[in-house]
Amino acid sequence: MAHLRSRRRLALAVPVVLSLTASLGFLPAAASAAPATADAVRAADAGPNLSYVVNTRTDRRTIESVRREISRNGGSVVTSYDTIGVIVAHSAAPDFAARMRAVRGVDSAGATRNAPLPAQSTTDMGTPKVLGAEQAAEAGAQATAGQDPLEPLQWDLPAIKADKAHEKTLGSPDVTVAVIDTGVDDTHPDIAPNFDRAASANCVSGKADTTDGAWRPSASESPHGTHVAGEIAGAKNGVGITGVAPGVKVAGIKVANPDGYFYTEAVVCGFMWAAEHHVDVTNNSYYTDPWYFNCTTDPDQRALVDAITRASRYAERKGTVNVAAAGNENYDLASDSITDPVSPNDGTPSDRVIDPHTCYDIPTQLPGVVTVAATGAKGLKSSFSNYGLGVIDIAAPGGDSTAYQKPEPPATSGLILGPLPGGKWGYMAGTSMATPHVVGVAALIKSTHPHAPAAAVKALLCAEADATPCTDPYDINGDGKVDAVCEGSKNHNGFYGFGTADALAAVTR
Repeated sequence: MAHLRSRRRLALAVPVVLSLTASLGFLPAAASAAPATADAVRAADAGPNLSYVVNTRTDRRTIESVRREISRNGGSVVTSYDTIGVIVAHSAAPDFAARMRAVRGVDSAGATRNAPLPAQSTTDMGTPKVLGAEQAAEAGAQATAGQDPLEPLQWDLPAIKADKAHEKTLGSPDVTVAVIDTGVDDTHPDIAPNFDRAASANCVSGKADTTDGAWRPSASESPHGTHVAGEIAGAKNGVGITGVAPGVKVAGIKVANPDGYFYTEAVVCGFMWAAEHHVDVTNNSYYTDPWYFNCTTDPDQRALVDAITRASRYAERKGTVNVAAAGNENYDLASDSITDPVSPNDGTPSDRVIDPHTCYDIPTQLPGVVTVAATGAKGLKSSFSNYGLGVIDIAAPGGDSTAYQKPEPPATSGLILGPLPGGKWGYMAGTSMATPHVVGVAALIKSTHPHAPAAAVKALLCAEADATPCTDPYDINGDGKVDAVCEGSKNHNGFYGFGTADALAAVTR
């Protein structure tokens, strides 16, 4: 399995690559600011240079005062999102966050990372296995009239009736979805026809960079965002695959650094950029590093929850539907405790036992965000997909091991096929892949109901989903042991939420 570090939300596998180019809530403020002392100023040089979010009241006087206090306490302002009261700052002062939490008007403040700025190395994604011209031609020969060459391999489209929806509409070019991710290769032939450059940016630093192509992944970076973008809006153009909503526009908002980390300042920037550029739906197939779960009992982690909540809620108020992946550890997110062995993933992880009622996977567990679980080719919960009654809103195809859920021919893999940078195509699996299916359906709903606010689009997503009853018992590998327990009714349960996404209903109701 190839994926970034242990970040299984991003992708579970990239075993095959197809190349057609050759063949075809929060902390109270203290009463007054702590005075900046000579020792505090000297402390600015005493530790690693880290990034912080400082969350304040939104009036101009408070924000200006806090910016001055950041400087006085050994920090420098990178950017400030005054509308939501989030300031991104850098500091090498070891006690910077604690000092800022004592400043009048500051609601919360915390370090967004453990690793110093900048990150030290680049993740090696490995060399993909390329499918030769003969195999690609064989796949194309299976296509029927009106299908793109690789569409016969996309079992996921009929699983949500997207093929039937396309007979009625491909979606509106007036609808834009944004992939907040590792970057999008807009030169890919399946993505270029629908790419929205004006709504694309690089947010890795916490401040938007609109340099031409800044939203693209480098050759050494993950293909994840490109795959996701194609799943949503891969053009129906006689090349490669077809997206769930192949007539809508897709933008790339790059928030993962070269090491594959999605830090808070970048995610805040991503939501704010989407909000200010009239994006209709965002795809969030990641968790915010370095904590898988951010505990509001910890002042630093609480600040990260605060900052991203402010940004995502702002985007929704501006009309954006935010959709996020539930994660790939087969966790019951509604249980009383979970052991998190990977946090902090940029430092020294330990086995943390966390309370899911006070510790959150962000952005997927934030208020207003649509949380997506994954299903396999047989329509069952994917073996890896997180679940939880009251947490999961909806389910969609994210793939699974072919040994567990084998698709019907002519499809050959139980994973999800999509584009990869450099004019290639390949398979991935994860709730990362389920989320773009829901985003595509949301884009079709918005195409059908262009004046619907975000709340209405979310309500239709759930109301139009195909009710999917609990799988009971759930023994996905057939070894006689129950692998997860589903709770709830046919119409609302922990595996599938309100049901499986339905693209045909999105364009007919």
